[in-house]
Amino acid sequence: MGRLKRAEGHLSSVVNMVAEGRDALSIAQQMQAVIRALEKSKQLLIHDHIDHHLAHVSGPPSAEMRQLLDEFRKITKYL
Repeated sequence: MGRLKRAEGHLSSVVNMVAEGRDALSIAQQMQAVIRALEKSKQLLIHDHIDHHLAHVSGPPSAEMRQLLDEFRKITKYL
């Protein structure tokens, strides 16, 4: 929830900056912060969803399964 609130705050700043006629570079930087916050929130949501459903189906993961999940999490940053 905190990451989404942060994205909301950044987006509010973008709206205010545009209304104030701020320079494009500053606005673009703030927009990038919104995008990053949303992407990280999405990534965490997906990881939590996977963890929840795997635990529901198979119970607590073994050490090998945890290692595979860690590798999977690393590659999801490229989505």
